[in-house]
Amino acid sequence: MDSAAIVDLARQALMVTLLVALPLLAVALALGLLVGIFQAATSINEMTLTFVPKLIFVGIALSIFGGWQINIMVDFTRSIFERIPALFS
Repeated sequence: MDSAAIVDLARQALMVTLLVALPLLAVALALGLLVGIFQAATSINEMTLTFVPKLIFVGIALSIFGGWQINIMVDFTRSIFERIPALFS
């Protein structure tokens, strides 16, 4: 296996990581921003006000995007296993 193939594999791994993590991180970021603005406007500094909604909405996002995320990871794993014979030839 040459260095170009290793770089390509690393690039694909980073892309899969980005695709899998992005929906959940985007939901958590957007909700954190909204709750932060709400807390600044109302001067409420309750820690559970930030944690509980994020937990609920990230769970909802995981149930929505979970199947797609699993498919992305399975396809990537399958492509890695398909490359194994090329390592030994």
